[in-house]
Amino acid sequence: MIGVKRGAGRTASFAVLALALACLASGCGAPGDGKTKIEKRGPGYALSLDGERLLRFSAPALAGSGGPAVDIGEPDADGWRRVRMTWEVARPAAQDELAVAFDVEIDPDFWWAPHLSPEEGFVVAQHVFRSPALIAARGPVTLAIVPDLDIVGARPENPWFLDSDAPKKKMALGMVRTEIPQHVLFKKVPGMTFAPGKVELGFYIAAYRDGSAVPDPWARAARFLWARWGRPLYARGEPVQAPLEAYARRTYDWAFKGWGDSVWQEFDLGGRRVGAPQFIVNVSQSPNSPEPWFQREFLSIWNQAWFSSLRSASGLYRFGRRIGGTEGRDFMARARLTKELALAAPLSDGLFPSVLRTANEEVEIGGKKLVRPRPWSEAVWTNSNRAPRDHGITAEWYHVLDMSWTALLMLRWHDELEKDARLLDYARTYGQRLLTLQDGQGFFPGWLHPQTQAPGPVMNRTPETSLSATFLLKLAEMTGEPRYRTAALRALDAVLNNIVPEGQWLDFETNWSCCRWGRDIYLDKRIERNARHKQNTLSMFWTAEALLAAYRATGERRYLDWGRRTLDELSMFQQVWQPPFIYVPALGGFGVMNSDGEWNDSRETLFAELFLDYGKATGEPAYAERGMAAVEAGFVMMYCPENPAVKAMWEKVYPWFGPADYGFTMENYGHGGRTSPEGEGMGVFTIYDWGNGAAAEAAMRILDHSSGTVPAKD
Repeated sequence: MIGVKRGAGRTASFAVLALALACLASGCGAPGDGKTKIEKRGPGYALSLDGERLLRFSAPALAGSGGPAVDIGEPDADGWRRVRMTWEVARPAAQDELAVAFDVEIDPDFWWAPHLSPEEGFVVAQHVFRSPALIAARGPVTLAIVPDLDIVGARPENPWFLDSDAPKKKMALGMVRTEIPQHVLFKKVPGMTFAPGKVELGFYIAAYRDGSAVPDPWARAARFLWARWGRPLYARGEPVQAPLEAYARRTYDWAFKGWGDSVWQEFDLGGRRVGAPQFIVNVSQSPNSPEPWFQREFLSIWNQAWFSSLRSASGLYRFGRRIGGTEGRDFMARARLTKELALAAPLSDGLFPSVLRTANEEVEIGGKKLVRPRPWSEAVWTNSNRAPRDHGITAEWYHVLDMSWTALLMLRWHDELEKDARLLDYARTYGQRLLTLQDGQGFFPGWLHPQTQAPGPVMNRTPETSLSATFLLKLAEMTGEPRYRTAALRALDAVLNNIVPEGQWLDFETNWSCCRWGRDIYLDKRIERNARHKQNTLSMFWTAEALLAAYRATGERRYLDWGRRTLDELSMFQQVWQPPFIYVPALGGFGVMNSDGEWNDSRETLFAELFLDYGKATGEPAYAERGMAAVEAGFVMMYCPENPAVKAMWEKVYPWFGPADYGFTMENYGHGGRTSPEGEGMGVFTIYDWGNGAAAEAAMRILDHSSGTVPAKD
C-alpha cells in the first residue's frame, strides 16, 4: 500500500504527513470570501451571499403527513451547511415524487450535475451518485448542493434523484422511481409509495466566491465529498484488504495457469515469435464451465487506448523482475514476447495499426452451433472498431490516439524497464510523422484514411490531442529535440483555449462504444437543458496528465493550475461512499461518462498514479488518498478469497466457479444502470488488458515508482 499502513484503521505514512503539512503551509482548503445566510422567506427559504440572493428552495409536502420538520445547521469551516427535512408517515402514502425544488436567482454561466437529464422527465438517478452534486456559477460566485449521503438510498422503495434545468434556472433533489429507456438515461415513472416510518431528505449547501487563479467550480465540492465520506472509509481500510501484490499474483496465476489455455496466445508472426493474452474471454472458457466454450468477439490482441497489451506486459515484466527466480524469468520472457508483437506492427510512412485479429467461424459441437476463431496463421493487422462508422470511418482507418499511446508506452519501457533501441527508433519514426499532422490551431486529427492518410470528416479537434502532447513531451525529454516539445505545448494551448473551459470532453468512447445516445445531434454541441456536453472521463485524464507533464517540463504554474482544475472535474466521477444499493465495495472506483452506468470501471487503475503525482506536485493529501483508493478499486471485482463478499456474489451468479477461476475480473459493475443483491450487474467476461492485467500493471508501476517507501500491510 502506498503511503498507508493497515492496523486498527490507517495511519498516514511520513510521505502523506509531509503532503498534509505542505498543504497546511500553502493554505489549501481555506474557505473563500463571503458571508452566507439561509433565511425563511414565506413558504420557503432563501440563500444569500453577502446580501445577494442566489437561490430559493421549498420544503415539499408528503401525502398524509404535510410539510416536514426542517433543520438547518451552522456552517462548517469550509462554508457547508446541512439541511435535513423529516416526515413521520403514519400509514402507507402514494406519491409519485417527493422533491426539494431549487430556483436559482442569479444568471449562471456554468452548470454541473453528475449525469445528463436531456429532456423534461429525465433525471439523475441515485444509481449514478458516485460524487453527486449540483453546481451553478456566475463568474466567481459559486453555488453547490450535495445530497446527504448518510441517508441516500435508506428506503429502497423510495430512490433518490437529482435534476438540473439550465434554461429554467431550476434544480431539484428528491425521490422518484425511474426506468431506463435507453443506455443509460433515467426517466421518471409513477407508482411510488411511502411505507410508514421516518422519511428523510437532506443535503449540504455552500455558496462562495472562487478566488483561485484558474476558476475551479468542482474544487470545494470534491474536497467536501472526500473529507465527509471518502476519507473515513479509506481510513477503515476500504476498498480492499489484501496487499496489491496478492492481487497481481492472482491475476497472473489466472492468466497463465487457471485459464492459461484460453488466455495466453503464443505464435509465429512473420518469422518473429510473439505472444500476449487475447483481448477478451468469457465465462464459457472457464475450465469449470459446464457448457462448451465459444468466442465472444473475434480472437485478437490490441494496442489501443483502452486495451493495451504493451501496457499490461510492462506490469508482468515488473512483477517478474520483483519475484525473480525461474518463474520471474518466465514472466519477463512472456512480457518480451508482447513487446515483440508491438514492434511487429508494420509502419507505413510512420503510421501503424493497433489490432491483430483473426476471423470467426461457426462450428457444431455436440449438436450446438458455436462461434470459434480461425488460427493465428490467418491473422491480419487492422485497428479498433470503436470508430465513427456513421461518418464513414472504419476499423481500417489509423487512430492517432492509439498510435500515440502505444508509442508513449514504448518510450516508457525503454526508459524504465530495459534499453531497447528499437523501441526508441520506432517511437521517433512515429513522432516525426505526428508533427506533420498538427493543424494550424495546434490539434492533432482523430482518424486517418488507410490509403491517403488524410484526416476523416469528424473528431479532428478534440481532447484526444492531449495524449499526443504527453507522448511528444516524453519524446523531447528522451531525444533532446526541442521541436517535439514545441509541438506539444502548441497542442496543449489548443486544448486549453477550446476544450477545457467548455468541458467538451469528447473522445472515441463518448459516442462509439455502448452509449450512442446523442451522437447524431450533440456531437459538437451542448445539451441545452443541462448546459453541458456529453462527456467522457478518459479525455479528462489525458488532459490532466499532459498538463502535469507540461508543468514538469517548463515550470510554468499555469499548467499545474489548469491541470488541477481538470483533475478536480475528473474527481467528480470517482466513488466516495458505499451506497446501500451497490453490493460490492465502491470506494475509489470511477464511472465512465455522464451518460452511462458503470461503477468500478477499470479506468480507475489508469488514473490512479496521476492522482498520486498531483498529490506530490500540489501538497494535497486527498489526491494521494484518492489515487490509492483508485488502484485498490481495480481489484474489487476480482473473484478470489481475498474478496469474500464479491466472491460470494460471483458464486450466486456462477455456482460452478472454483479455485481455477481465482483472478477472473469483470471490468466494471452495474453497467446497465441496475444492481441487485442476487448479482445483477456482475458481468460475464474478462478483458485482461482493461481488467485484471491492467490493474496488476498499475499496481506494479506504482510499487516500483514508490522506490521502497511503501509500508507492508499488517
